[in-house]
Amino acid sequence: MTTTTQTTEGTWQRRFGDSLMKSLSTPKVMLARGEGCQVWDVDGKRYLDFLAGIAVNALGHAHPVLVDAVSQQAATLIHVSNYFATPAQVELAERLKRITGAGDEGRVYYGNSGAEANEAAFKLMRLNRGADGSKTRILALQSSFHGRTMGALALTGKPALREPFEPMLPGVEHIDTTIEALEHAIDDRVAGIIIEPIKGEAGVVDLPEGFLEAARALTTEHGALLVLDEIQTGVGRTGSWFAFQQFGITPDAITIAKGIAGGIPIGALVTFGSASDLFEAGQHGSTFGGNPFATTAANAVLGEIEDAGLIDNASRRGHQIREAIAALASPHVDEIRGRGLLIGVGLRQPIADEISARALEAGLIINAANDSSIRIAPPLIVGDAEIAEFIEIFAAVLKGI
Repeated sequence: MTTTTQTTEGTWQRRFGDSLMKSLSTPKVMLARGEGCQVWDVDGKRYLDFLAGIAVNALGHAHPVLVDAVSQQAATLIHVSNYFATPAQVELAERLKRITGAGDEGRVYYGNSGAEANEAAFKLMRLNRGADGSKTRILALQSSFHGRTMGALALTGKPALREPFEPMLPGVEHIDTTIEALEHAIDDRVAGIIIEPIKGEAGVVDLPEGFLEAARALTTEHGALLVLDEIQTGVGRTGSWFAFQQFGITPDAITIAKGIAGGIPIGALVTFGSASDLFEAGQHGSTFGGNPFATTAANAVLGEIEDAGLIDNASRRGHQIREAIAALASPHVDEIRGRGLLIGVGLRQPIADEISARALEAGLIINAANDSSIRIAPPLIVGDAEIAEFIEIFAAVLKGI
């Protein structure tokens, strides 16, 4: 029997390249296990994980609360299809309504990923046609990212990702991320606009001051839906349950995934107010969406985030990391962006790939979001010891370039 723990030079890389679709580049490291904010590769080398599976592993690795919950659920009931309800499914929907502030009128749709949540959001916006059917325009932002499935890709504001698969689904327009562009674009023919409160895949880029507030006012005026993609910014990562809650606005819908279940695949669309009445029976669905295994995992993760005060920890540790990076006074660092534990380090030169590679060699996992931006997103459980180790390695890497 062959295994994935063969460590002969090039063995697993060759097997990966021979077996996985060419849409995936061969990774540099094969990981074998994790604990807390640490992971180990198949050769036993330890790494400090400051990416958390791209903002997914909210509780870090092998957290006992999550391990216990999924172990018990796997021994009880994993899947029943959407013909049946389960206690965990309903409990999670009620929890999401509470923590988002959607309240009694809110509704929840479950998928299996962020892309699926955004597909549902796309269809929601299409349903907001208006009494005369004239609302046919959907807006999204340049340089945004909403997923790689065809509907989500049509919303994504990165032409290089869209072009190989054109023609895209019609009706989507990408606008500049300025209040002036919002004012010019939003009219009575707009069904909805989808916005990331922080553009994660663009390098953790903050929106202009007042942008979300202006979007809320304009969409309300013209009867359009304001949909917020909180897939990377939500679930406590930015220092509140969801980033929009820091701006004093209420959206019509948000999409959630990544950190919601600590690594178990699940996504969700949560609607607010009258947007909850748009979908009718049979208009959308998922065989696996909201299964008892995934919803049990999500309930365990969200419960631990709340009980352990990890939202406050994300806010506090985010400030600590930003201040520590700023104190390095590295000539390579141009700016520090983001909120909470979603941090972008803007660089003065296009050296992000080199920094990320050297950090990995030194035992630190971070990410080059683009050629001039480093993305940092450690687990929400991160503490003083991990931050001290991160700064030591990161400083050495920056100094060596």
